[in-house]
Amino acid sequence: MSDPDDRPAPLNPLPMIAWVLALPMIALEIVLSLGENQLAGGPAAIGWRAEAIQWLAFDPEYLRQMLEYGQFPVDGLWRPFTHVFVNADLTGTLFSVVILLALAKFVGEVFRWWAVLAIFVAAAGCGALVYAAIPWTKAALIGGWPANYGLIGAFTWVQWMRQRITGVSNNAFRLIGFLLGVRIVFGVVALVAGGVNQSVGWMWVSEAMGFAVGFGLSYLVVPGGGRAILERIRRR
Repeated sequence: MSDPDDRPAPLNPLPMIAWVLALPMIALEIVLSLGENQLAGGPAAIGWRAEAIQWLAFDPEYLRQMLEYGQFPVDGLWRPFTHVFVNADLTGTLFSVVILLALAKFVGEVFRWWAVLAIFVAAAGCGALVYAAIPWTKAALIGGWPANYGLIGAFTWVQWMRQRITGVSNNAFRLIGFLLGVRIVFGVVALVAGGVNQSVGWMWVSEAMGFAVGFGLSYLVVPGGGRAILERIRRR
């Protein structure tokens, strides 16, 4: 008989940083879903999601007002980063969490935990800021996609470096080309249908910026820079 300890685990272990980033989304969604289904909080709980969005979402108009008047209240400073933790519905949260866990697992096996955290946070913040830089955007930005695209950027960088080392083409940019291509097409359709002030049509910009930040930071966030990453890839 085989030793039970030698049996493969039913699920591949995830780096701790993956859970650190995902658990706030999961916990918040559980609370909001319980409230929406009247399983907790009473009748007032139906509005919890709206309150969470109001509290955590990134509002580009709010940032523009802060810059115009030179006043920077605390609740305006956390929004470029906290918008990733709240979604419009359960389905959005599920997709965001699944993608986050998958990417954080891959990237976390090559990068150190703080590098994954830095990419996630920087991609979220820069994605929100570039979204606000477009003068026609009015709608609040919610969801983890700008940050997830940052991890896609890191994933793409690792694949690209592996391709350079081995000389074997692995189509490193296929994933981002497909995802961003689809988002741009839907964005253009929204802009044509609703005009340039249709905020939905510009949300892909935050995701593209997230990818660029993730890809660019991959050169910097590991001690030893690109050479250290190359050594880790070779060992894998």
